[in-house]
Amino acid sequence: MSKSESMNKNFPTWQDPKGAPLSCVEKIKVLNENFGELREMMQDAMEDALLMGCDEEQFRQVMRSVVEELHNPYGKPDDQD
Repeated sequence: MSKSESMNKNFPTWQDPKGAPLSCVEKIKVLNENFGELREMMQDAMEDALLMGCDEEQFRQVMRSVVEELHNPYGKPDDQD
């Protein structure tokens, strides 16, 4: 089994905003495909960074900050509760 195949077998149980698992097979398929592609791309980027001498912890922090900066265009604005 290849590295990407083993990584892609560990998908989360996707949930709706209330915590209930999603049941639509097509939605789950799309989410899993997107997640697998992102995971593989991030792994490749990390390997490249390490081969070029980048600090691993800095790379991980940058990736975390990218996730934190993502904006939900479908939810309420961040400044409203």
